[in-house]
Amino acid sequence: MLSLKSLSVENVKPTQKRQPKKKKPFTVAVEGNIGSGKSTCLEYFRKQKQVEVVPEPVFKWKDVKGYNTLELMYKDASRWSLAFQSYVQLTMAEVHRKETDCPVKMIERSLYSARYCFVENLFKGGLMPDVDYAILSEWYNWIQENEDMHIDLIVYLQAKPVTCQNRIKMRNRHEEQSVPLEYLQSLNDLHEDWLIKENKFKAPCPVLVINTDCGLNDMYKKFDAHRDEILQLNKEN
Repeated sequence: MLSLKSLSVENVKPTQKRQPKKKKPFTVAVEGNIGSGKSTCLEYFRKQKQVEVVPEPVFKWKDVKGYNTLELMYKDASRWSLAFQSYVQLTMAEVHRKETDCPVKMIERSLYSARYCFVENLFKGGLMPDVDYAILSEWYNWIQENEDMHIDLIVYLQAKPVTCQNRIKMRNRHEEQSVPLEYLQSLNDLHEDWLIKENKFKAPCPVLVINTDCGLNDMYKKFDAHRDEILQLNKEN
């Protein structure tokens, strides 16, 4: 039996105050082919104080305990596609989960494009066996069901494959030197099927299409013209 002393004010622990739930940032995924202008777009919006930019974790892909998995993937996709895409899905899930104090979070690509464009491209091109494709699909589905992969807007930078190829040559990144035009065309078709036609996969949120078949200055003008729409500045974040 409890004594009156045990129920005294001094012995009653105060109820712990429930912490207010942190408001989620408005999350924008910048999607597009290799060389479509994603880095340029991110650098433009990085200057906005209300935006935190989260680039693709390429530095992780290029150094997994000393292994450059991105380079291995480009050199021998049929051998390394499962290992590389498994790690891509893991690191992109981390990007989605990254917290920020800024009202807007802008990420380079997403878990969705990793699965719907890049994994799909490997499978369709005969560079990924059925069993590897099935494993990656199961892994993707588990992440979708157990983690918050929410995004509010996709900015799709639409550029012709030949434009992308020319930009790849100009920026001269070591791992990208062997990327053929056919590969860029295939990725372009998959982005179009997903974000424009929605043939096999559906976009998880509204899509804003910006054509980037233009010079740098014109690209900046287009980003500026859509700035309020992308950052939702006319709404309360």
